[in-house]
Amino acid sequence: MHKGKRYLESAAKIDKGRLYDAEEALKLLKSIAHAKFDETVEVAIRLGVDPRHSDQVVRGAVVLPRGIGKTQSIAVFAKGEKAREAEEAGADFVGDDDLAERVQSGWTGFDVAVATPDVMTLVGRLGKILGPKGLMPNPKTGTVTFDVATAVREIKAGKIEFRTEKAGIIHAPIGKTSFSVEALQENLTTLVDALNKARPSAAKGVYLKSITLSTTMGPGVQLNPLSVQRSVQAV
Repeated sequence: MHKGKRYLESAAKIDKGRLYDAEEALKLLKSIAHAKFDETVEVAIRLGVDPRHSDQVVRGAVVLPRGIGKTQSIAVFAKGEKAREAEEAGADFVGDDDLAERVQSGWTGFDVAVATPDVMTLVGRLGKILGPKGLMPNPKTGTVTFDVATAVREIKAGKIEFRTEKAGIIHAPIGKTSFSVEALQENLTTLVDALNKARPSAAKGVYLKSITLSTTMGPGVQLNPLSVQRSVQAV
C-alpha cells in the first residue's frame, strides 16, 4: 500500500519501540492529524481470548460519556405503542412490515437497528442483509428490547457496540481529533472498563494484550496497557 508524504511525516514523529501512556499518545495523534476533515480517533485492543470458542467471545455495548462526534441514525422495528415511543425518542426510521420490506429490497441507510422482541421473527428473516453489515439487533448489546425509548436515547448519546474479531481484536471509535485530550481519554477509559467487566471467565493470562490508537488517515500509536488499566482503576 502506497503511503503518502504526510502519512510518512506523521509516522516519523512516533517512536515505534515505545509504549505511550494515553494522554501523551492522544496529544501526539492530535498534533499529527493532517486530513482536511475531522478524523475519527479509533482504538484497536487485542484481548487475551480465543474467539473461536463461543465462551471467549467478548461482546457488549457501552455509552461513551463524551459521545463519538456524530449522531448515529437508528432504524427501529416495532409496532403500535412501541413504534410511537421510538419516534418520540428520536428514531430516524420506524416500522414493522413496511420497514422490513425496504431492507429486503437492499436498503440499509442507518447505523444501528433496534427491535422489540415481538417482531424478532420478522427481523430474523433479514439476517442475510443485516448480519454481514453488523446491523442485526442483539439482546446482548441492548438492541432487542421493549424499552425502545431508552435504547434510542443511549445510541444518540454515543452508545457503541463492541465485539471481538477472529484474532481477538476489538475495534471502536472513541471520538474525533477535534475532541479535547480529556474527552478522548474519558471515552477510552470507559470503553476499557466495559471490556474488563465483559471479560469471559474462560479467558486466562493477560487480558489486555495490546492497545493501539490511530486516526482515520494516520499511523498507529502503541499504548502501555498497564497505564490504561491504572487510569481505569483510578476512576
